[in-house]
Amino acid sequence: MDFSLSEHHEFLRKTVRDFARVEVLPHAKKWDEEERFPKEIIPKLAELGLLGIRIPETYGGSGMDVTSYAICVEEIARIDGSLALTVASHNGLGTGHILGFATESVKQRYLPKAARGEWLAAWALTEPGSGSDSASLRTTARRSSSSPGQWIINGTKMFITQGSVGGFCVVLARTNSDVAKQKGITAFVVEHGTKGFTASKHLEKLGCRSSDTVELTFDEVVVSDDQRVGEVDHGFLDTMKILDGGRISIAAMALGLGYGALDMAISYAKDRKQFNRPIAEFQAVQWMLADTKTELDAASLLTYRAAWLADLGRPFTKEASMAKLFASEAATRACNKSLQIHGGYGYTREFAVERHLRDAKICEIGEGTSEVQRMVIARQLLAG
Repeated sequence: MDFSLSEHHEFLRKTVRDFARVEVLPHAKKWDEEERFPKEIIPKLAELGLLGIRIPETYGGSGMDVTSYAICVEEIARIDGSLALTVASHNGLGTGHILGFATESVKQRYLPKAARGEWLAAWALTEPGSGSDSASLRTTARRSSSSPGQWIINGTKMFITQGSVGGFCVVLARTNSDVAKQKGITAFVVEHGTKGFTASKHLEKLGCRSSDTVELTFDEVVVSDDQRVGEVDHGFLDTMKILDGGRISIAAMALGLGYGALDMAISYAKDRKQFNRPIAEFQAVQWMLADTKTELDAASLLTYRAAWLADLGRPFTKEASMAKLFASEAATRACNKSLQIHGGYGYTREFAVERHLRDAKICEIGEGTSEVQRMVIARQLLAG
């Protein structure tokens, strides 16, 4: 098994790392403090091809593989978890669902604009009453009695990334209540500005504060059957495939946050002196650094193994869950240890490590909690 990175992948890593240091690092702290979505960075992301990472060149995208996708998210997350979340969700969820299951006309309509950054993509699955049990969603879509070619959507979605800034949103809704809950759900594309479609509440969060996260309301929202994504009543099964890929990107985001925190800890430990010597010379600090590096490198191997399998077209459900589970928890530990090494300064907003710790926590929750990942892994093992 060889999933080592190619020269192309290493060049991509350097390119995105340089971009993040020049275009993101000087502003990330301010974006976080203002809790403001940085619209001004979107054209620059698009110019570098980071808004069409997985979109084929025929639709104006970069046509990169899953490994490249993970690299891009990881490198941005080293600097800013919020922007990494934006890139991950736009590429993996909203555009990913369309790329994987939409008709050619839907792809032609939305993917080029997404790749150019004209329209950011949102993806609406989670609801106020259905998180881990996502198949229990209550948002409905019924065929219009007056126009058979139209659907009418009603319901509420919660924790939707890009919900108020996205040009379009892929919405999962129940279309058949007479079958098992996993088999009666359908996906639709709803454009921003559609009557009855509103961002009803902006959410204040612990971390990833400059990532747009909102509650969405659908009140008699009318969409045509041409805006359906995938087969009727097949949306949840498609969603499970989307989440597998999304978990790789969240694992990559966790990696970036963890490695970024480790870099901060190493730099601070070499510079900070106590008892007339750098604290990097103290065994307690050295062991924290050693443990962190070991765990993050192990998480990296898990993450890029899952990406490698995805690129080969082989099953990767278990491997994606393993990567996300381990990487997200390792990142939280890494950020926590880095803050400990920074001491009192780490607890202030003067140093970025506290922001990394706040941002890392979402990786244990989004795209399926750590508890859900353990369920998925166990189910896969027992099924074998």
